[in-house]
Amino acid sequence: MKARTNRAAKDKRTAVAASRKIIVEFPAALYTATERATVELSTNRSSLIRSAVAEYLARLQRQKLERDLAEGYTANATQAAQLAEEFAYTGTDLL
Repeated sequence: MKARTNRAAKDKRTAVAASRKIIVEFPAALYTATERATVELSTNRSSLIRSAVAEYLARLQRQKLERDLAEGYTANATQAAQLAEEFAYTGTDLL
């Protein structure tokens, strides 16, 4: 029984060590809305904020990827058009 208790305590310390506590200042209205959302979602403030930050960072990453892809397509547009023109009639030779 003692081994299980020690293992559980170690697991908890490891999980806590992987986390970082921060202090965030909220305007009063945002704090109130956050508190209301925690009640409505049956969650705690930390979970709500972690989720919101994770979603925001994922959205930023998607936007960056989309910008990078658009830049790549734009940078290669001339070459792609030239290739399309070169191969436009190759399929008709076989008919």
